[in-house]
Amino acid sequence: MNRNRSGLKLGVLRWLFIAHWSLVIGHCQAQSKKAVDLYTQGINLFNQRKATEAIPFFEQALRETPAFVDAQVRLGQAYEFTRRPEMALNAYRAAIALQGNQPATGSATGATAAAYQGSAQILLKLGRYSEAIPLLEVFLRSFAPESAKAKQVQRALAIARYGQEAVQHPVAVNPKPLSESLKIGESQYFPVLTADEQTLVFTMLKPEGDEDLMTATFAESSDRPEGGWQTPTPLSANINTPDNEGTASLSADGRLLVFTACQSGIRQGFGSCDLYSSQKTGDIWSVPQNLGPTINTRDYESQPSLSADGRQLYFISNRPGGSGQRDIWRSTRDASGNWTEPVNLGKPINTPLNEASPFLHANGQALFFASDGHIGLGGYDLFLSRNRPDSLKAGWSTPVNLGYPINTSEDQASLFVSANGTKAYYSFEEQKEGVSQKSRIYTFDLPAILREQVRPVNYLKGIVTDARSSKPISATLDLIDVRTNQSLSRISSDAQTGQYVAVLPAGGEYALYVSAPGYLFKSLSFNYLDKTSTETGMGQGVSLDAGLEPIGATSKETLNNLFFETGRYELSGKSLTELERLADFLKVNPTTRIEIAGHTDDRGDPAANLELSRKRAQAVVDYLARMGVSPTRLKAIGYGKTRPAVKGVTDEARQRNRRIEWRVM
Repeated sequence: MNRNRSGLKLGVLRWLFIAHWSLVIGHCQAQSKKAVDLYTQGINLFNQRKATEAIPFFEQALRETPAFVDAQVRLGQAYEFTRRPEMALNAYRAAIALQGNQPATGSATGATAAAYQGSAQILLKLGRYSEAIPLLEVFLRSFAPESAKAKQVQRALAIARYGQEAVQHPVAVNPKPLSESLKIGESQYFPVLTADEQTLVFTMLKPEGDEDLMTATFAESSDRPEGGWQTPTPLSANINTPDNEGTASLSADGRLLVFTACQSGIRQGFGSCDLYSSQKTGDIWSVPQNLGPTINTRDYESQPSLSADGRQLYFISNRPGGSGQRDIWRSTRDASGNWTEPVNLGKPINTPLNEASPFLHANGQALFFASDGHIGLGGYDLFLSRNRPDSLKAGWSTPVNLGYPINTSEDQASLFVSANGTKAYYSFEEQKEGVSQKSRIYTFDLPAILREQVRPVNYLKGIVTDARSSKPISATLDLIDVRTNQSLSRISSDAQTGQYVAVLPAGGEYALYVSAPGYLFKSLSFNYLDKTSTETGMGQGVSLDAGLEPIGATSKETLNNLFFETGRYELSGKSLTELERLADFLKVNPTTRIEIAGHTDDRGDPAANLELSRKRAQAVVDYLARMGVSPTRLKAIGYGKTRPAVKGVTDEARQRNRRIEWRVM
């Protein structure tokens, strides 16, 4: 893969302990003068990075002296440098054979070490683990057991053994190109999507080496009525420049973007690469804003990942205070919209080496990331860790390798998993004769073994409007866990279109409030406790438009998150969220007076239902009074079954008819 600035620097195994291209080999004794002269000319060209021109000189030197080990190793390095791995491997093996295939303990220096490490690097890079293992086992005997070099070879041996085992037990996946229409530019990588999987943003490498952000939509067309990905277009002229922009992250609704921009004169940042944000209103992306010195430093910041609601940010940085070279850090956006001081994720996520491309799933609990520090199949592998806030072992779990063939001997740069936990998207390096070619966007169905680790989420999408005029409204949507009264997310609808997307995690009971100044708030209830994904429609998405009633005489709404036991009027503890929301509304609108009306279904004695509905309404009024609302602004009334919301005797109809309404007087 390309060595892009905003993403990973890919392609070289990090275990190597000798600077592979600058290794000095000085054992030229017992060679003919002509062979040494040819070798020296080749070295001079090689040191000028003219490997192709150096190869004939090394080959001629070997024809003069076939046992010239140093020339054999340099020939291997030149072949490797010019991306001819099989020829390089043959040269290294020839050099090892000249040494008798059995280096003595402590003798693996110079040409011998270069031949062993070069062979091992190629074999691991090609995923030929069974060939690499015996080679590394022999090489390991060359060093003292506790030496630094021995530990580095031991790590390479662990990679080879893990890779061999992983290939023998593959994960059931079938990666396929996402769409031919997306194949533009030199390469495409770092794909991210909205929660409804209708909008895609990715990084494109242009022929001149510039990185830009591109976007595509999934839509029907005349030639594809079933729908397909449309031809990508540049994300925005406000965002793309002649500099590098890439590795973006989107909020679930696709309206908040955080991306990486690397400076070379157009944008003045704090370091070599900084994080920027842009907000989408209607179809227009705002001029990007640098996230500031709390997030960006004089060091390197890149590869952001936003939580679904845009309130948490994970990113890569090599700033001081980390665990290794490049680590994953996390920041939270406070109530004022400012990013807090980043926190290093530490163990078990970060290692002494490099972590990369974090992706926080829409459920907020599954973190996917790349690492060359955790043992894998070589280079960067993809891993999964889960946050366990309610567990006795709170915090991030030990990362799990996603397995082969999701991971291969090549670097795997990033992974995006859909909100419903069924599909994964990533960039895959297409190869030819063992050499990496262009990187393309691929997708696969997440295998069952991984799907079990990713709690799916549902999402609501719709439009918030004025219920009277039907004009779009910029509204705030708050998701609350009614069992704990904790806020889970806060988003806003688009000021121009009124569109919104809200994520609802599985396995919970939630209140969703839609509010805007000058309007009654709308209360929605969602219960996913003890239900399967099929029963809830989890992950399939729900369309729900919300019309808000302007504050005025006769305006009314239903309080959908008040809970009573059957036949009783005492409010349950889960009603606290709703009651506080209503009390806050009355405090913000101090002149508003409201009627609280109780309703029952058609079952039971009419007189008893009438009294029950009145007592339930009165319970709400009494609670509001205790919260400081003047009783003169409140009125309780019970209607029993006399004013049903809908007709019918089904369980669903009766549930809708059992309700508490509030109306402006």
